[in-house]
Amino acid sequence: MKEIKMFMFESCPHCAKARKLISSLLDAKPEYKEIPFVMIDEKLQPEEADKCDYFYVPCFFVGDEKVHEGAVDAEKVKAVFEKAAE
Repeated sequence: MKEIKMFMFESCPHCAKARKLISSLLDAKPEYKEIPFVMIDEKLQPEEADKCDYFYVPCFFVGDEKVHEGAVDAEKVKAVFEKAAE
């Protein structure tokens, strides 16, 4: 199991959608709650955001690998969690 890092910022509508999709996924698949998950607000934590190479939020890293960047849907969020659970 690998850690998921989600880079986001509070006023981003795509990030808000991603957070809702994550919440729904965790309700449907409680076993995913065991996966380490960290949200990093790039505006509040720029030193953390600068450590990773990405252009759009939300952006998901599983371990050190960028697995998704930009707008999401339920399938893309699920794929991130499935990758982390491998």
